[in-house]
Amino acid sequence: MSDPVKIGIIGCGKISGIYLKNAPYFQHVRLTACADVDLERARSVAEEAGLQAMSVEDLLASEVDIVLNLTPPEFHFEINRRILEAGKHAYCEKPLAINLEDGEATVALAKEKNLHVCCAPDTVLGAGITTARRAIDEGWIGEPVGGSAFMLSHGPEGWHPNPGFYYQPGGGPLFDMGPYYLTTLVHLLGPVRRVQAVAHRMDKVRIATSANLFGKKLPVDVETSYCGSLAFAAGALVTANFSFDVWGHRHAPIEIYGREGSLGVPDPNTFRGPVGLYRPEDRNDRQWKDLPLQTPYIDNSRFLGVADLAAAILEGRTPRANGDIALHVLEVMCAYLTSSTSGRAVDIASQPERPARMPTGRPFGMM
Repeated sequence: MSDPVKIGIIGCGKISGIYLKNAPYFQHVRLTACADVDLERARSVAEEAGLQAMSVEDLLASEVDIVLNLTPPEFHFEINRRILEAGKHAYCEKPLAINLEDGEATVALAKEKNLHVCCAPDTVLGAGITTARRAIDEGWIGEPVGGSAFMLSHGPEGWHPNPGFYYQPGGGPLFDMGPYYLTTLVHLLGPVRRVQAVAHRMDKVRIATSANLFGKKLPVDVETSYCGSLAFAAGALVTANFSFDVWGHRHAPIEIYGREGSLGVPDPNTFRGPVGLYRPEDRNDRQWKDLPLQTPYIDNSRFLGVADLAAAILEGRTPRANGDIALHVLEVMCAYLTSSTSGRAVDIASQPERPARMPTGRPFGMM
């Protein structure tokens, strides 16, 4: 058996906890160090997780193979660049970057260095989306012809301890939540060919209602509602809407419509099901049938994408959460912005291949 792939973390904020919790399940990786601009926070996390606390510079100079970039979105490009320049593979929280130019530069640098840059979300590798992907790949709904995706909420200011960045560039419902939905659609249907969208900003200021920031004014510098139409290269047409202006709704997260049936896809911000199948023979009782989930990754399994990257390095293959997919999703999100301001449809230049589907029949932690 090969030696475990060594991993370091830059960014010891709230999201780091779930990565630290799940890493020990995967025996082909080993977390060794963490770093943060707040060295005391890094030391606290390191002590709790049994890691070595380092400065960012020292971590990049260490012998880790992969660096997990958990910094806020505005720093993703710069930290990813430094990781790659240091000769390490990078795995980044979403989005890959907050503008297309930086995303393109990141992927180009990784290829120049013969390194991988990967990006969340890895929920697409979980049991729910893998089951939906298998249903489509095996023709259970026939050729996909359309679909819908809805991420509608009233924003994070009522629950998040520090929600201000959600309303700055790199945040908002599109850049914060869009990657879950758009990455799922690309895994299921392949690349997007064209985008037409409109957008709206409801308020210039939001008021935090979370306990620790109650009453704090949050400047809103991004649009807070987006309605888009996606034309996929394979032919399917999908409505995909994202909003922080909605109190309640009854839309399914994602549905895919095929020539021979329909597929209900679970919330792409989770790893579980249910995955619903509706075929012509179900018309009489109008009942959707839940499909059995195909992998054990049902609970919050964040770190799965990092584990897949490590396995890809050992096996000499392309990781599933690869930079080409992340860049394509970033280009689609940027196209929403361009289309909404220009009033025209935007063609998507990048056309990546769909990643390989997650294998079934393997126990938890075995890639």
